[in-house]
Amino acid sequence: MRFVSIVGARPQFMKAAVLSRALRQRHEELLVHTGQHYDDLMSDVFFRELEMPAPDVNLGIGSASHAVQTARALEGLEAVLREQRPDAVIVFGDTNSTLAGALAAAKLGLPVAHVEAGLRSYERDLPEEINRVLTDHVSTYLFTPTATAVDCLRKEGIEKGVFHVGDVMYDSLLFSLRRVAEVEASVLAQYGIAAGAYFLATAHRASNTDDAQALGALLAAFGGLDAPVVFPTHPRTQAAIDSAGLAVAPNVSLLPPVGYFEMLALERNARAVLTDSGGVQREAYFLAVPCVTLRTETEWPETLVGGWNVLTGTNVAGIVDAAQRPRPQTAPLPAFGDGRASSKIVEILERDPPNR
Repeated sequence: MRFVSIVGARPQFMKAAVLSRALRQRHEELLVHTGQHYDDLMSDVFFRELEMPAPDVNLGIGSASHAVQTARALEGLEAVLREQRPDAVIVFGDTNSTLAGALAAAKLGLPVAHVEAGLRSYERDLPEEINRVLTDHVSTYLFTPTATAVDCLRKEGIEKGVFHVGDVMYDSLLFSLRRVAEVEASVLAQYGIAAGAYFLATAHRASNTDDAQALGALLAAFGGLDAPVVFPTHPRTQAAIDSAGLAVAPNVSLLPPVGYFEMLALERNARAVLTDSGGVQREAYFLAVPCVTLRTETEWPETLVGGWNVLTGTNVAGIVDAAQRPRPQTAPLPAFGDGRASSKIVEILERDPPNR
């Protein structure tokens, strides 16, 4: 069979890499990069590290408002899909590229396979929530990472085409651990930090970066922690800090974005992780590292079990208390599959091939 896989942002590259390896053993895949994330540290480094095939098409849509970015991707993807006419179109996660790919395929009558379907935070003011809900409702195949996601779809009347396969991000992490082990000593030495003696922070969501008060609260919380804070900074976050003239405490180190293996090494050795990223929440959980989610909701409620993840929003005292809490005593639950999500997806597509 012939598939078109659509990616555009760094969280999707890890998911697409493991699925591409499984797909290409027996099928043809055209990889389309919308260019939603486009510079080396946000895009190219992931293709190199994960040994991904170079994109067959790069639309180069770049940065813009949600509407403009989605519209540019939709227009470019429609042209690619008209020309290629694949058996199915594979989209990942919840970005503007995800929604554009799903809409373009659905409008052309092409089956849509949504990897990471069924996630819900029930916060409709989040762009990601809008993207994932709309994508699920036009998808033919809904590949869910957790049992909770299956329940969320059922509540919306979606039961046909739902397959609980596990989390492809877990596949990716297991595949990458050997390389992480090779680089972690040099990564810690590079930043002058010791295992278990620093915090790792990330923040990129518009609700935290486009509001100077919220972003200032996060920086104040990081500055109130009792150990160094390593903060790889999304370009939008760095621009927001600079624009608002926000102070950064001496214990907080702002870094450029880091590669996938380097990020996993920083996560695995952190005392705790503070983040507003869904992907980083799960990676911390997989690695049994305490996490503080800088939001008031999560689409990954499994990570909250046992106290491994705590929701704080932007409350300064709450963030500091949660980050410095004692380490949970019970191990994280195996809620994200067995590391074979990608091969299960391919098996399902072969067993129940797209019918156009």
